[in-house]
Amino acid sequence: MDKYRSAFQQSLNDPATFWQDQSRRIAWYQAPASIMSTDDNGNARWFADGTLNTAYLALDYHVEEGRGDQLALIYDSPVTDTRATFTFTELRDRVASFAGVLVSLGVVKGDRVIIYLPMIPEAVIAMLACARIGAVHSVVFGGFAPRELASRIDDAEPKVLLTASCGIEVNNIIAYKPMVDEARRLASHQTWQCVVLQRPQCRAETGAFDHDWQDLDAAAEPQPPVAVGATDPLYILYTSGTTGKPKGVVRDHGGHAVALRYSMHAIYGALPGDVFWAASDVGWVVGHSYIVYAPLITGCTTVLFEGKPVRTPDASTFWRIIDTCKVNIFFTAPTAFRAIRKEDPEAALLASHDISSLRTLFVAGERTDPPTYHWLVEKLGVPVVDHWWQTETGWPICANPVGIDQMDNKAGSVAVPVPGFDVQVLGEDHLRMGVREEGDVVIRLPLPPGCLPTVWGNHERFREGYLSQHPGFYHTGDGGYIDEEGYLYIMGRTDDVINVAGHRLSTGELEEVVANHPAVAECAVIGIEDREKGQIPVALVLLKDGANITAEAMQQEIVSSVRRDIGAFANLKRILPVARLPKTRSGKILRRVMRCIADGRDYDPPATIDDPAILEELRTALINNNIGLIAEEHK
Repeated sequence: MDKYRSAFQQSLNDPATFWQDQSRRIAWYQAPASIMSTDDNGNARWFADGTLNTAYLALDYHVEEGRGDQLALIYDSPVTDTRATFTFTELRDRVASFAGVLVSLGVVKGDRVIIYLPMIPEAVIAMLACARIGAVHSVVFGGFAPRELASRIDDAEPKVLLTASCGIEVNNIIAYKPMVDEARRLASHQTWQCVVLQRPQCRAETGAFDHDWQDLDAAAEPQPPVAVGATDPLYILYTSGTTGKPKGVVRDHGGHAVALRYSMHAIYGALPGDVFWAASDVGWVVGHSYIVYAPLITGCTTVLFEGKPVRTPDASTFWRIIDTCKVNIFFTAPTAFRAIRKEDPEAALLASHDISSLRTLFVAGERTDPPTYHWLVEKLGVPVVDHWWQTETGWPICANPVGIDQMDNKAGSVAVPVPGFDVQVLGEDHLRMGVREEGDVVIRLPLPPGCLPTVWGNHERFREGYLSQHPGFYHTGDGGYIDEEGYLYIMGRTDDVINVAGHRLSTGELEEVVANHPAVAECAVIGIEDREKGQIPVALVLLKDGANITAEAMQQEIVSSVRRDIGAFANLKRILPVARLPKTRSGKILRRVMRCIADGRDYDPPATIDDPAILEELRTALINNNIGLIAEEHK
């Protein structure tokens, strides 16, 4: 671990020198002289006087370096029975052309563009086209309902929205354009145009605000990359917070490019020409960082997969992609492997595929349970690296740094802090916890390059949400502990955000939908542990006096409302009527205690609880309704 320790200590003791060295990995238009400075909000900013272009780094640079004929993107879509490839030259030309489309619609540097697309090459092209002309993109996951899309439109105030006529979920065709039209009806911000990519599986009806993607692209004048400042925003990515209103995480150009390029070397051990596959969606941060930007900036071939690998068409899809694309580094969420293990416990489907190209498997997005970790190590025969990071950081906080010093992996841990991240565990008194003592996982300021500098249009929300709990530290919202060798163990969220199969959801957002049901007087949504998805939401509801509805009918109606207003991926399927909710004497619902009860974990009942007997009532109700792991243990 000598190389790791040396890099880690330098990153904390002399961050300016450390990150100046890393900044030399990318091709600047003007290399920065100011490495770390402070902005008007008192935040550390990186490379403030440097200029660059992210799309140039991802495409044009490699063409100029003689790698234009290398594959940049492999698109695999079993749901449409389509496979396509793009070299760096071909992808650069497609991006330059679509940048011309945006310019023809009046998009200029600093304008926002919302991208509401499925996992198709046009999504990657659109992101890079925005970066090419200095526009700020905001990708919205195609599974979000119109209300969620409308809230992002109102916050980002885009000039253009890019969409497709449909997405495809396994065997279901999901029409996107009606959802976009409904979002327009719901949104206050109306001054935007819509560009529609017509897909053969479902053609969309267009209206006065709409343009045809193919027609505009055919007439577009290709655009060169423009120079932008290192601290100019590259994108806004909305993430769930502890309230229903999503937070727009801002990512800049310079720190983002440097951090991602460094991460591909230090964490993933990736080299130009490697094939890198992150089985995620461009609507989430993993898709931004490790489907699009990091692999392409590094000169890797990236894999873009449309569909759900475990269900499209069967559990062998992962192995087929690794085999046919010759994947060297694979990254996905543990949820997928829990489902594969359940369907094919002996990994019999693996025998018909050659995965000898695979060097390392990385898992993240939720806690990797030890049985799944050991199963993967046994069946794959390659290092399995659990690592941990957040939408807000944009790249891993803790990992086994394969490219610096490959360490022993420990089941249940997310390894050690990555250079640049001073990770500590603090108690409620802000003091550092001892070895294996659980507390709040925090990062000492300043955050390294690539992390969010603010929340879009609301810096006070950034300050209150991340910097106020422990002065001088960024609060991750996760709890955990550090062992004797410095390995971090993440034990779960300490706030009201739940993680369903790697998708972050706000309990407040879910509660808002549940509370709108006419029979519900009060409710609380908690995330409980689940063997396959990591966590799933459960709604505990108090019914209004005289409510005349069966539990089954209420459940169907609330589930339908959640699917309509948030999206099916929220996975709220269990609604449990209860007589009372545990509260403090001041009326605050004790969600943390309820989560502990549902998961069968120890907890200390707060002295401020209004009636301790409610806790036993809740335990009995959960067991009787087979909710939570305690129900399985009870049976």
